[in-house]
Amino acid sequence: MTVLLFRLNNVPDEEAEEVRRLLDEHGFDTYETRAGFWGLGVAAIWLRDEAQREAAREVIDRYQQALGERMRREHHELDARGQAPTLWRRLLHHPFRVLLLTAAALGILALSLLPFLGLID
Repeated sequence: MTVLLFRLNNVPDEEAEEVRRLLDEHGFDTYETRAGFWGLGVAAIWLRDEAQREAAREVIDRYQQALGERMRREHHELDARGQAPTLWRRLLHHPFRVLLLTAAALGILALSLLPFLGLID
């Protein structure tokens, strides 16, 4: 019986490719399903042999542990150099996007409040 091994929802392509490669290197018999156009299906990697579940889960868990440690280390290094992404750095890096989103938010707020402001007069 097949076993759901790894969900691919909101997983970066790089990480999904590394998991596929890792499972292939260890010789696990897997297949992949997509969520489909409307996203109603399950985007996941499935294991064909249920007997391999524990070994495959252990391989993925070790990979995710190492990935988490690597990401934390990279973030700490960026933070130590003063290059870690912060809200203000993102705002300064994309001023046009910030201006456009602020204008859109103010427009929506104005349209939402207009009926109530008309009742006050």
